[in-house]
Amino acid sequence: MIAINQAPHLPPTFNRLAWSNLAAQSAEQVALAAAPIVAVLLLGVGEGQTGLLQTALTLPFILFAIPAGLLADRISRRRLMAAAEALRAAALLAILALIGLNLLTLPLLALSGFVAVCGTVVYSVAAPALVPSLVTPPLLPAANARIELARTIAFASGPALGGVLVGWVGAAPAFGFAAALSVIAVVLLSGIYEPARPPAPRRHPLQEIREGAAFVLHHPLLRPVFVTQFIFNTASFLLLAVFVPYAVRRLGLSATGVGTTLAMYGVGMVAGALAATRVMRRLAFGTVIGLGPVTGFVAAGVMALTTVVPSPALAGLSFFLLGVGPILWVISTTTLRQSVTPPRLLGRVSAINIMSYGARPLGSALGAVVGGVYGAEPCLYLAAAIFGAQALVILMSPAVSLARQPEMVGDAAKA
Repeated sequence: MIAINQAPHLPPTFNRLAWSNLAAQSAEQVALAAAPIVAVLLLGVGEGQTGLLQTALTLPFILFAIPAGLLADRISRRRLMAAAEALRAAALLAILALIGLNLLTLPLLALSGFVAVCGTVVYSVAAPALVPSLVTPPLLPAANARIELARTIAFASGPALGGVLVGWVGAAPAFGFAAALSVIAVVLLSGIYEPARPPAPRRHPLQEIREGAAFVLHHPLLRPVFVTQFIFNTASFLLLAVFVPYAVRRLGLSATGVGTTLAMYGVGMVAGALAATRVMRRLAFGTVIGLGPVTGFVAAGVMALTTVVPSPALAGLSFFLLGVGPILWVISTTTLRQSVTPPRLLGRVSAINIMSYGARPLGSALGAVVGGVYGAEPCLYLAAAIFGAQALVILMSPAVSLARQPEMVGDAAKA
């Protein structure tokens, strides 16, 4: 309801971006869900090979986030996003053709998926950099809430939709549907007016990367945000790495029960995205920034409590809180990043933010090591401690003392 009430106040050109984002994110989630199902059912691969497929589908975030940021600061962000989405559509259509010709193999599926995810990375980097040029500064929180609501809906429904499509109508229609969504995203982007930016001076790419990284790591507000996000990703994926076997063994959950409990994460994300605009109106800006990490710590504490009180309801509450907190965090910190970053640096700063996702495999590996040696319970305690550390980092930073959204800076601001 909040997002619906805010829609008339956002300019039509931004609304096209919001709908494009929904189509693009849905295409990504449907394809990501369909790929491993197709690999198992159509190609007959095993667990180890599906693991390699998933690796191919995550590598672009590490390899191409920074180059995407450089491009987003050099050329039209709208055109870059349209080209990236067209690339994803082409890759998905290639999978569709290979299935139709009975030529699909695991290496070709991995290669096409890798190319498709490259489009995802570019779109994800450029979109937050484009938003400030489409809305006025007071509307940034509402605009970011709309973007995150679309991403959340796609995240919550896309995997189920992909699985249903493969199960009901087959693999080829699933990838065809995802490709059609990408084409819709391209069409919507073509109708967006992007204000012209001054041409960026051409320098060595490494110099530009250093400029973006130095801006984030030396900024008194953005540095603790980046550190907090890195620690949060480590802790959350440590928890996720051990939850399923823990839930079955300790909480006595069936496969359906595990799925229902994990689904509370998506429910929390949707609830947080819907409430974000109202929350940001009623609370101080810095308070909202602090809510995400604190909520994450509370969620981890609730999950650790299940080692004493083995209740599935507590586990569901924990995942609900883990969904609510990050959405408020993403919306508020994206608004902060857009406000304090010179427009010429927005692409690179957005890319560096995405690089914090590199902590996710670190958290998963930590869960594998600690869980394998000591069991799941110590992992939950360790996750709570790490969540406590990320909350402490942000609570000790000047970001939480902000009474309101900072004034927008221009390109004249010192990097």
